[in-house]
Amino acid sequence: MIKQTIVVRNPEGLHLRPAAVFAEEMAKFNCDVNIRFKKNTVNAKSLLSILSACIVCGSEISIECDGADEQQAIKTAIDLIDSQFKGR
Repeated sequence: MIKQTIVVRNPEGLHLRPAAVFAEEMAKFNCDVNIRFKKNTVNAKSLLSILSACIVCGSEISIECDGADEQQAIKTAIDLIDSQFKGR
């Protein structure tokens, strides 16, 4: 398992559109992908789970990936968040 912490800088946080993009991209990977925010861990492949976490701009989250393609999954997740979902 690998994990990386990042601050969400997207003005909308991980609300509907960015959360949908994130879940759709994470669903392409075979490994487990989770978001840890505060004391909660949510499935990053589930739009409803991401929305239920109420992740706003400025939130510090950890992306946790576990499985065969975890390296590519975490790179994609971090790239999406760093780019603020621009071009998606």
